[in-house]
Order: sequence, then C-alpha cells, then structure tokens
Amino acid sequence: MMGKPMRFCQFGAGRIGHIHADNLSRHPDAELVYVVDVVADAAAALADRYGARSVSPDQALADASIDAVVIASSTDTHADLVEAAARAGKAIFCEKPIDLSAQRVDDCLRVVDDCGVPLFVGFNRRFDPSFAALKDRIDDGDIGDVEIVSITSRDPGLPPISYLETSGGMFRDMMIHDLDMARWLMGEEPVQVFAYGGCLVDPAVAEVGDVDTAVVVLKTASGRMAQINNSRRAVYGYDQRVEVLGSLGMVRAENRTPTAVEVATEQATRVDNPLHFFLERYTDAYRLELAAFIDAVRAGRNPAPGGEDGRIGLRLADAALQSHLSGQPVDL
Repeated sequence: MMGKPMRFCQFGAGRIGHIHADNLSRHPDAELVYVVDVVADAAAALADRYGARSVSPDQALADASIDAVVIASSTDTHADLVEAAARAGKAIFCEKPIDLSAQRVDDCLRVVDDCGVPLFVGFNRRFDPSFAALKDRIDDGDIGDVEIVSITSRDPGLPPISYLETSGGMFRDMMIHDLDMARWLMGEEPVQVFAYGGCLVDPAVAEVGDVDTAVVVLKTASGRMAQINNSRRAVYGYDQRVEVLGSLGMVRAENRTPTAVEVATEQATRVDNPLHFFLERYTDAYRLELAAFIDAVRAGRNPAPGGEDGRIGLRLADAALQSHLSGQPVDL
C-alpha cells in the first residue's frame, strides 16, 4: 500500500460524514472513492463535492481496490457495516459506539478478529492537541503517579428530544467519550463505577428514559480515581476541561476560546466564552485521529483506540447506567 494513496469508501453523509470526507480529501495519503448513505441525494451531493461516486454498500465493498472504510452512519448500522467490511478485507475506521448492545459488540469484534483486519474506534478526544499534550506530560512523569482525574464535559444546550429517544442515553452517547478519556489518563482499568443522574434541564428528558445531568466516579484496583461531570446545559458554551492530580503535581487542559484576548478594567477582567459547538472545538481532533488511523494501517500497526477500547467504553457506560438506576456502586 505504500507509495499510493489509501482508497476509501465512506458510509454516512451526515454531519460527521462531512467532517470525515473533508479530512480525507485533504490528506495526501488518502483518496475518497465512494460515499454510501441511505439518503441517496445526500450521498450524491457529498460524493460530487469531493470527486467521489455514490454507490450501494455491496458495490463499494466488492471493489478490491478499496483499502479502507470510514463508518460515520447512524449508530444502529455500525456493527453490521463493521462485519461486512471485515469480511471484505477492508481496514475499518468506525465512529463510536460500535453498537449500543454489549453482546452485539462482542459478536462484532469476534468477526473482526477472525478476519484479521485493523479496526479503529473514533474516540477523537484522545487526539485533541491539548489533551494529547496533557497525556504526554503524565507519561513523561511530570506529575508523578496519577491519583485523581477530573473531567468536565458539558454541552451548551439540549439536543432535540427525538434525538435522545434513539441515542442510547447520556451515559452511552455522551459520557462514553469521557469514560474512555478517564481510563486512558488513569493508565489503569476501573474496577468500580458509581453514578448519579438526574433531569435538571428539561423534565421531557425523563419521559424518554434519559438524564440530562450526571456525575460518575471511577476507581481502579490501586486506588486511582476519576470523577466525570456531564450536563446538557452550559449556557456559556461547550465546556471541555481536564485536570489530573499526581503525587508530584498537577496538569490541566482548559477550554478553547475564539480568541486569547483578555480585557482587564477597574470593574472586571473578561475573556471569551468557550467555543460553542463540538465540531469547532474538536476540528483538529477529527483531522488527527484520521491521520493516526492512516499512519497505523500503512505501517502495519494495530490502530488505537481499537475495538477493545470500544468494548470497554460501552461496558463502563452500561455500568454507570446500572449504578444510576440502582443507586449502588457497580463492580467490574
């Protein structure tokens, strides 16, 4: 594969699909060849924009010249597409989660293992430049042994209730990113999860069986802890912060803002609010995760985060939901 661009088929022509297609078009070692979507007009429009073709899933996967797929379609299609792509021998980049069912994820990963193809799961926050630099400081020993990881992740506003009805709930849809970050930063797997959840933003969220506000505590076998707080309402912007306390100090990554300008007067000191939308906040992360996937596949390495990271992330989300519903900690 070295010496020529990797040829891609992308499944999904929605909001995330547009991000990935644009990043594929800009990468010197990638070529977007096909776009597949259940909405034919959306697939055709996205394909035309980047000089690709809109085809059926079977046509795309039957093309032996296709090296890899990007799966950015609806969550309920992910596992089936991962299995089909694996059986066709394609390298796979799949948006999180692989599925909302832990059993379905296990079955899917067995197919991937049997076929021996690389699988990347899109926990893009690991590739945010600030969070990646924070992780490097931890790995370099700058703060000694990790003791407490604190993650704040708050949306600026509530998504449509119709979205929440099929999203899998806050723990599986939103917090799964933070659960992956927590285990990545702690460097150890959690053995216990405790969660509180509630509806403080809109009572309609409870009517669809979800929560809009949650706090989760994770603990590892050695005693390391992580605390995560999520909210669907942060009126000041998209609030994304991480702090890690260690035996020798602390490392912190703050919000990104539109500018770094600070205005100080006799009355107050003012700075910009955080960026308002996740696509703005994580623009670099989406680009860098795709580049990492391409680099790993071309070098013959297993890309990370991979299928096992996706499985563990969903397991932690399920445990958090179970703890919220039972009011008891859940041992893993």
